Amino acid sequence: MTQNPFVDEPPQSDELTRYDRTHMKLYMRLLDADSSGADWREAVHVLFGIDPDKEPLRASRVHRAHLARARWMADHGYRLLLRG
Repeated sequence: MTQNPFVDEPPQSDELTRYDRTHMKLYMRLLDADSSGADWREAVHVLFGIDPDKEPLRASRVHRAHLARARWMADHGYRLLLRG
């Protein structure tokens, strides 16, 4: 489970945010789980500590939003890291 506090939906920006920098490892773990075909319910339970059986809507929202931001980081955000 992530050691850093998280929000249900990461901030959306065309720039790197402090949240992105703090959760870089989490983003990488999400991308790794997704590319290896891990069940999203297991990933959200392991990475966020959310029980998808008890909180199915929240678990889905948290996973979906963070995975989308992780994909943005992989496709675009990394360039901003290299420049900074």
